[in-house]
Amino acid sequence: MTDTRATDTRATDTKAMRAGTADAAGGAAIPAELQRLRESIDNIDAALVHLLAERFKCTQRVGELKAQHALPPADPAREAAQIARLRRLAEAAHLDPAFAEKFLNFIIAEVIRHHEALRAERG
Repeated sequence: MTDTRATDTRATDTKAMRAGTADAAGGAAIPAELQRLRESIDNIDAALVHLLAERFKCTQRVGELKAQHALPPADPAREAAQIARLRRLAEAAHLDPAFAEKFLNFIIAEVIRHHEALRAERG
């Protein structure tokens, strides 16, 4: 006598996995919901890159203006206000404010580095 429970389980598993795609790591099927979530994450990551590129275009111009007017590359008061603002936004969005602060501090450090380089170029 054949055990139909095992056959039924394999058929159900196969049907459920057919909705997904193969996992790049091991070739195993990925559930469709996981694939949709990964695609959403990929789209969000792309948007973040484009937003950061736009932000750096603006900060590049700010750096040029600071160098032109002999202003310091860093503005601690503005940076502190921006960090406080971002922490409030993070809290409202249910994002860890400490993470948001670390993220902005990383960006600010990179912007200051660019501004210092622009200032050095202008002598």
